[in-house]
Amino acid sequence: MKKTLIALAFASALTSAAQAQDMVFTSWGGTTQDAQAAHWAAPFTEKGGPAVVQDGPTDYGKIKAMVEAGAVTWDVVDVEYDWALQAGKAGLLEPLDFAVIDKSKLDPRFVSDFAVGSFYYSFVLGWNPANFADAQPSTLADLFDTAKFPGKRTFYKWSAPGVIEAALLADGVAPDALYPLDLDRAFKKLDTIKADIIWWEGGAQSQQLLASGEAPIGFFWNGRISALQSDGMEVGVSWDQNITAADALVVPKGAKNKDAAMKFIAEATSAEGQAAFAAATGYAPINLGSADLMDPAVRATLPDAQTAVQVNADMAYWAEHRDEIGNRWYAWQAQ
Repeated sequence: MKKTLIALAFASALTSAAQAQDMVFTSWGGTTQDAQAAHWAAPFTEKGGPAVVQDGPTDYGKIKAMVEAGAVTWDVVDVEYDWALQAGKAGLLEPLDFAVIDKSKLDPRFVSDFAVGSFYYSFVLGWNPANFADAQPSTLADLFDTAKFPGKRTFYKWSAPGVIEAALLADGVAPDALYPLDLDRAFKKLDTIKADIIWWEGGAQSQQLLASGEAPIGFFWNGRISALQSDGMEVGVSWDQNITAADALVVPKGAKNKDAAMKFIAEATSAEGQAAFAAATGYAPINLGSADLMDPAVRATLPDAQTAVQVNADMAYWAEHRDEIGNRWYAWQAQ
């Protein structure tokens, strides 16, 4: 009996040790995280890295609580890039090891001491053509024109780059004059359609609202429009004044598998990993070498092929003013 107990204890210790070596990757879920698991985590483990456990969704409050309690269970987290800049300054993140992660190959717009781009995307005008037989929208101004294009509109619920800029652009502000954001003007413009807005909280919900016709026009992550098109749905999309933003990969301060986390980020941001992920999701790669590895026809559908009509959201501005904008944003929604 004693020998059996010892053997069981030894086996339990081995299992615990093995589990402790697993690396935890946290992201937003859905098809995006599925692609991250397939094209980043699986190759990382196949090349000799530890097993990668998927967790989520990303929760900024949880990251802060983990770090402050010294009980971090997430090793790499996919976050919004402006939040990453803010969190790095607040001491919530580990500095990245650029001896492991080759930042010289990455888009410099999405590289900081504490974060590198995960992928970048565009907010685009999308619509269900079945609801607009007489005329098809094409500009951000059309998104705010309920007389010409009636029906509910859908926008991203959370305070982040995109909707404020869209309101200002629709109101005639030039792209190079967006910052500092004129919040009074933006909210005045949003007031004109407030009663017609349905908020989406995640990408899958945005697709459902559009496909069902409940909100036949709105402002979407481009990858979600691409996914609907891939599934055979006819979707109208305009890249005119598409607004770019980015996700980023970060390591919470005190992560237990910091060395493995750095190697995972190196794999995730490799030319191959980024190219495969971009092809699967419709989001743009942040590795400058990925383009040469991709089918030109696929590349033509990504945000980095739309730079002539692109507006880059100012991530540094948002990082500095995120809380201020957020407070006003949620108060306005609640009114």
